[in-house]
Amino acid sequence: MAEPALHRRFVTPTPTPNPDAVAAARIELRQLRYFVSLAEELHFGRAAAREHIVQSALSQQVQRLERTLGVLLVQRTTRHIELTTAGARFLLEARQILEHVDRAAGLAQGLTDTPPALRVGLLDEGYEAVRPVLHALRARHPDLELHQVQAGVPEQCRMLADGRLDVGIGRSCAVPAQIASELFRLDPLGVLVPPDHRLARLPVVPVSALAGETLLLPDETRAPELAEFVTEICRAAGFVPAAHRGSVQHLRAAVDLVTAGDCVMCAPASTAERAKPARWRPLAPTVPRYPWSVLWRAERPANEVRAFVALARELSRAEGWRDPRETRVLAS
Repeated sequence: MAEPALHRRFVTPTPTPNPDAVAAARIELRQLRYFVSLAEELHFGRAAAREHIVQSALSQQVQRLERTLGVLLVQRTTRHIELTTAGARFLLEARQILEHVDRAAGLAQGLTDTPPALRVGLLDEGYEAVRPVLHALRARHPDLELHQVQAGVPEQCRMLADGRLDVGIGRSCAVPAQIASELFRLDPLGVLVPPDHRLARLPVVPVSALAGETLLLPDETRAPELAEFVTEICRAAGFVPAAHRGSVQHLRAAVDLVTAGDCVMCAPASTAERAKPARWRPLAPTVPRYPWSVLWRAERPANEVRAFVALARELSRAEGWRDPRETRVLAS
């Protein structure tokens, strides 16, 4: 029986690899722009509208680019469009080429004097852990523009891979191979409770004491690595946490739920000051420590990225952030 029309694949012949050493010289800037638009939209119609050309013209230029390179950049089907492995690699470089061309043109025309910039991705819960690094970076590099982007580690990795982010902050247990990482802080984990809660009277809280509490877990679509870390600790203590029904996106909203008595929440020690009026208490018998790492694209990191990593390493050593014997854990 014939395959339904909606599920047929377009038969796109694989371009023959071009052995010509000067093939790159025949690539046109407009082809790069069209390809980047298509890669970001993943839809020929939207990409063509964005570039103010007809769809057939955009498709033809992308095909010419593929023939010049001798590889498929885009896999076309009747249902969707996706980048090939070669296309994903090419996208990163194409973006950088276009950014450099635009900046060079602006500088030559005296229209812009673009300062260096660094885009840092982090969770709301991780801001305090990395705040000293951000402050030190501003002090040492006052001309550097810092842009903070709220994103969980999975999204950070995608943004790092395709060039939308320069540095990420989070647990590095499941990052892909193309993302480099360096641990800079082991953050003691505790529990946030209402001021009048029975656990607020304890100097430390046994993990087993959370078995009878409703626990607000991080949103698994936003911070699966943090949710997994907390769940692992609870299971090691012999119970599965009773999760609060619902989710929040920001620490302030979580603290509101805790202080209202709806739930308790596990959080790193670095968040304690921002979590008031909730009370933070370290967990026992051994205080677990959440590992914060710097994440960055492994291939050819920019100078600004190198500066950030070096500062995180320097402060980590000076403050003893990675020392498991570090005992400066104060209950709020």
